[in-house]
This record gives sequence, C-alpha cells and structure tokens, in this order.
Amino acid sequence: MQQYLQACAIIDWRDDAIVSTAQRLAAGSADRETTARRCFEFVRDEIPHSWDLQRNPVTCRASDVLRHKTGFCYAKSHLLAALLRANTIPAGLCYQRLLLDSEQHRYCLHGLNAVHLPEHGWVRIDARGNSGSISAQFVPPQEKLAFPVRGAGEADLPNIYTEPLPVVVEALQRAGDIYQLAGQLPDLQPATCG
Repeated sequence: MQQYLQACAIIDWRDDAIVSTAQRLAAGSADRETTARRCFEFVRDEIPHSWDLQRNPVTCRASDVLRHKTGFCYAKSHLLAALLRANTIPAGLCYQRLLLDSEQHRYCLHGLNAVHLPEHGWVRIDARGNSGSISAQFVPPQEKLAFPVRGAGEADLPNIYTEPLPVVVEALQRAGDIYQLAGQLPDLQPATCG
C-alpha cells in the first residue's frame, strides 16, 4: 500500500495548503471512511468542474487545483488522491474510456479514483462533480460513478495507478485553455493501458 501514499510532481500532497485542507477535513472524524467521504465531497462539491462553469485555467497538479478551485475530472482526481494520501488513506487513479462523439467516433478518458478502505478494500469513487443527470456518490462498498460504461469501445480500465497517465498530464499541461483541452481530450485504447 505504501506506493498509494507517495507524493509525486502531480499528486503533491506535501504542499502546505493541501496538508491544511486534509487536516481540516479529517478533524473530529471517527474513522478512515468518514475522512474519505469528507475528502470526496469536498472535491466533488467545492471544486467545480472547469467545463461546467467554463472556467480557466486548466489545472493539473493537485496544489493548483486547490489554489484555483477548478479542474477537469483528471485534475480533480489528482486533488482527491492528494487529500486522501495526506490523511494516510491509500488512494490511486483510475480511468474509464467513454464515447465523446458518436458521429465522429471520438473517445476520451475520464479520470476518477480508487480508495482503499479497511472494511471494503479498493472502491472506485468519482468526484467529477454532479450536474444535471450526473450523480456520483460515496457509498462503499458500492460504486456510484458519474458515467456508466455502455457501448462498444467504452471500457473501465482495470488498473489502479499510483501516478497519472502520461497522456493525461501531457494533455493538461499542453492546453492553453479549457476550450483547447476540450478539443484534445486524452484517449487510449484499452489494450494499451496495462
């Protein structure tokens, strides 16, 4: 589990603001599941999805997501992993491959998390942010994610990553604004994600 507690350039949980926020969210918590729920709800509800509000800048590092209070799903998953790890709760990054445009057969990755809870083991959680018909919840051991995998070409990628996929980091760091990112969302064929 130690690898799912490490800091890295993107999951920079040793940043003072992340440590402070993580401590505030854990204050008075009876157990890890309660702390994990609070971290999840903070990222889901207090850090808006950039596209929902049409808000720049494009963020990537967890500390930048917290500072600017916005991020695409990938960036929000980076912040959630950082908050959980700062509270010594093992957390990883997960991805789904979803159909973006059926006419042009365009797909993109969707970023979410997995958290390890002693009572349940690994559970995937999705702090993308609720909007319209999207209703992601924290209900271990069940998974209530933002998007179901439905059609051909879509997939729940099976791995729990300790660091973000390079294709995700490159897309976030390359994009000058949310519109540029929306036109170049990262994608991988499921067979290349091992």
